[in-house]
Amino acid sequence: MSTVISEKMLINGEWVGSEHTYKVYNKFTGELFSEIAVADEKLVDQAIKAAVNAHEQTTFTPEHRYQVLMRMADLLLEKQEELATIITKEVGKPISDANVEVRRSVSTLQLSAEEAKKLVGEIIPNYNAQGRFLYTVKKPIGVVAAITPFNFPLNLIVHKVGPALAAGNPVILKPASNTATVAIKLCQLFVEAGVPKGYVQCVIGSGRTVGEQLLQDERIAHYTFTGSPEVGKHIQETIGLRKATLELGSNSATIVHSDANIDKAATKLSKMAFSNAGQVCISVQRMYVHESVYDVFLKKFLDEVSLLKVGDPLCPDTDIGPMISEKEAKRVEQWVQEAKEAGAQILTGAKRVGSVFYPTVITNAETGMKIVDEEIFGPVVTIIPYHRLEEAIDLVNHSKYGLQAGIYTSDLNLSYQIPYLLDVGGVVINDTCCYRADQMPYGGVKESGNGKEGPAYAIQELVKTVTVVVNLE
Repeated sequence: MSTVISEKMLINGEWVGSEHTYKVYNKFTGELFSEIAVADEKLVDQAIKAAVNAHEQTTFTPEHRYQVLMRMADLLLEKQEELATIITKEVGKPISDANVEVRRSVSTLQLSAEEAKKLVGEIIPNYNAQGRFLYTVKKPIGVVAAITPFNFPLNLIVHKVGPALAAGNPVILKPASNTATVAIKLCQLFVEAGVPKGYVQCVIGSGRTVGEQLLQDERIAHYTFTGSPEVGKHIQETIGLRKATLELGSNSATIVHSDANIDKAATKLSKMAFSNAGQVCISVQRMYVHESVYDVFLKKFLDEVSLLKVGDPLCPDTDIGPMISEKEAKRVEQWVQEAKEAGAQILTGAKRVGSVFYPTVITNAETGMKIVDEEIFGPVVTIIPYHRLEEAIDLVNHSKYGLQAGIYTSDLNLSYQIPYLLDVGGVVINDTCCYRADQMPYGGVKESGNGKEGPAYAIQELVKTVTVVVNLE
């Protein structure tokens, strides 16, 4: 039997337990992995008070922020193996991908640290009135609530906490409960790195209780959230004029045009359509392939998919592990069955073993089917032919989402034009829509959310810009 990890929450620099715990299970074996203390209303209030006090009473200079974040990056690198193993057990993510996530988190912290040194105001030219000197200063916005999902339980936390600390803000972290172990481990490293008391709090609990209390408390100045559009809308409606950065859902698409490198496109798409069992916001869910290369592409793509290994995510050569729960796997199975009954053709996959859903490729899919219109968040991809490029562009844009899209083409002019034609937050040329560099501005339009992540861009939402006017007369 594996040892069950027992963890407490971080509140006001102290490790705090509670009467109730949340049980986290190994997503592949189903064994109990950890038990984590759950916050009640009183503990959440204590966390908010501690963050407010830290903001008002504790000096956290840019130099100190830089030192803490860089020290954190070093500690993460030292703990890479341990953290990657936790991610694999908690999420079901293949160990190779979990190691990549840890390394990306290191980079994200380093990028955040650099931003702490770049927070500067500007001198404003004053052409109309003499005797006035105008400039701006940047100040921390205040207490930040970071609400994070299960699919990237480390890197999406540091994408929120890193820029918030770099801007000088205390953070209250509420991670997804079913992947909270790695969040607690991260907070332990923040303490070791020397973050001032009260500047990082971690509270565990459901969105209906802990999350709702955070939303209702007006002492919190900014919310940064990754999750579903439904919850994102609720956050915005609840907090009113307070600020929020919302990274929400998608049914991201990639176009394979007639002049594409078919071998490269098929090979890459076969991996990125099923990365993390499809549980990635920018996972390749829809593929639009020009009719002139459709048959050749489909054969190559299916050949590549057949090589993917499904199984124990702790095995180094596993490509696809379990989904986050059997409930979610059953939902995906139901959506696929509904599409089949509506006329879609399943070329491979559609097999479920517990929480493992095998990579599934579907053709004859149409608008109106959930597997096309909604975010499936599972290892399922649809492949749809098109005749004219304008048709493919319309199909990509005919979505309530707009996070990212990709296109494979050798046409330089088209590469220049396509970002202006696609209604999405990011366009990836000669690669799949499932690409993110941690330093780039990342965020969507429509029901994919608002605001941008990426430390240099996120930090601008986490400061107040104060205009100063000096009368020189």
